[in-house]
Amino acid sequence: MFGLLFLLSTETYGQDQEANDKKATRKAEKERKVREGRTMFTPLAGPAYTPELGGVIAATAMISYKTNRFDSLIQRSSSPVTFGASTTGAVFFSNINTTFWLRDKLRIYSDFWGKDMPDNYWGVGYDDATNVEQGDSTTAYTRSWLWFNPRFLYQFKKYNFVGLNIDLNYTSASDVNPVMEADETYQRYKDKPFNSGLGLIFQYDSRDVPVNAWEGYYLNMSYTLFRDLFGSQNNYDIFLIDFRTYQNIGKRKGSTLALQLKTRLGRGDVPWGDMSQLGTPFDLRGYYWGRYRDESLVFGIVEYRRTFIKSDGQLSKSGMVWWVGTGSIGEAPEDFRNWVPNAGIGYRFEVQPRMNLRIDIGVGRESAGFYFNFNEAF
Repeated sequence: MFGLLFLLSTETYGQDQEANDKKATRKAEKERKVREGRTMFTPLAGPAYTPELGGVIAATAMISYKTNRFDSLIQRSSSPVTFGASTTGAVFFSNINTTFWLRDKLRIYSDFWGKDMPDNYWGVGYDDATNVEQGDSTTAYTRSWLWFNPRFLYQFKKYNFVGLNIDLNYTSASDVNPVMEADETYQRYKDKPFNSGLGLIFQYDSRDVPVNAWEGYYLNMSYTLFRDLFGSQNNYDIFLIDFRTYQNIGKRKGSTLALQLKTRLGRGDVPWGDMSQLGTPFDLRGYYWGRYRDESLVFGIVEYRRTFIKSDGQLSKSGMVWWVGTGSIGEAPEDFRNWVPNAGIGYRFEVQPRMNLRIDIGVGRESAGFYFNFNEAF
C-alpha cells in the first residue's frame, strides 16, 4: 500500500515537474525572442457582442517585431489583425499598426478598416439619435466602408513629433429605407462616397509604452483638408485634438489612472459617412457605433487599470480595468449641450510583453456592448 502511494506521488511529482519545465522553456523562449527583437505571433479567436454588429465571432492575431533588431532605442512594433463575421450577416476586418524606425526618429502609425454590414442610420445630431425609432422602414440599410489612415511622424526633439496625415475613406449605402432616402444630408452626399485628405500633425508623446502606457503624457493635434485636388469627392476640414495622461497610482507598477479628452471638429461639406461618431471600440464603448453622429464631437474618459500581483510579489499576466465617460455631438462646439453617459469594466491578459488581450463590457443609455480586441482603448 505504501509502495503504491509512493509510486503515485512520484508519478504526480514527475508530471508536475515536467509541466513546470515546459512552462519555463516557453517563458525562456519568449524572453529570448523579445531580447533579440524577433517576430512574435499570437493567434486567438473568441466571441463578442456590439450593438451595431450583434453577436460576433472574431479571429485575431497579435504580431509584434522590431523594425531593426540591433536598434536599442526603438520599441517593439505591434500589428494586431482581426477578421470576423456576425449574426447580422456582417463581415469585417481591421489592422492597426504602431511602428518605430530609425532610432525612434520615425514613427509610422496606420489604421486599415473594412466592413460590409447591415447597419442603421438615424440621421444627424442628438435629436435624431434619440427620437428616430430604429426599424427596417426607418433606420435600416446596408453599409460598405473602407478606411485607410497612415500617419508619418518625425521626432525633432525629445517627445516632440511633426508629421503627415493621410486619410482615405469610402462609405456607400444600399437597400436604403424611405426615411434615410429622404434625409437631406444623405441626399446631398449619397453619390459622393469617396473622401481623400491630407494634413499636418503635431504630437507630444512621453508615454513609456504607447500601446499600453503606465505613465506619461500624450497630445496629438492634426488638421486635415479633404479637397478635390487630392481626389476627394467632398471638400471639408477636420481638426483633431487628443490629450491623454497616465499616472502610476501607489508604489507598485501596474496600477494606472488613465485620462483621455478628445475633440474632433468638422467644417465645410462633411459627408454623412465621415462625420464624427461616438460609440467606437476606442471611446464610449457600449453605444451603437454611428448612432450619435454630427460634424463635431467631444468626449472624456477616466479609466483605472490594475494588474494583479502573484504570490511571489511579481506582476501577473492578468488585470482589470474600470472606466466612466461621457460625450456630446453637435455641428460646432457651442452645440455640445446634450451629454450621453458611459461606464464599463474590462479584463486584461498579457499575450506578449506589455501587449494585452482586451475584453470590455460597456454600458450606455439603453445600450450595452461586449468587445474583444488587442491593446488598450487609448
